[in-house]
Amino acid sequence: MDDDVKKQIADDFHEAVNMTASEIEAWLDTDESKSVGQKDDDGGESVGHGSGRRIVTILRTKKADLTDADYAHMKKVHGYVARHSAQRPDGDVTDTDWRYSLMNWGNDPQK
Repeated sequence: MDDDVKKQIADDFHEAVNMTASEIEAWLDTDESKSVGQKDDDGGESVGHGSGRRIVTILRTKKADLTDADYAHMKKVHGYVARHSAQRPDGDVTDTDWRYSLMNWGNDPQK
């Protein structure tokens, strides 16, 4: 993966992820965070919750130490946030599964 592609992916990721690593970590500890999303095959952690933990790690990793797998996940995060944001429900979204799912992916639509 060349540097231009990495830069574009990183720019898109940082545009999509508007929560800090600490904010995401605190959010992932809530019951609301754990209540939403598609569960993995063993019925445990949701895909989004696992993604949130991975995002925290990426945010705390030096740019030079990011792997191609990290960039692939960053691209996945941007795509998810873009698709899910386009499905915004009408009305107040403060206490909705829609918002909670986005927050698991590092994006608080109320920021």
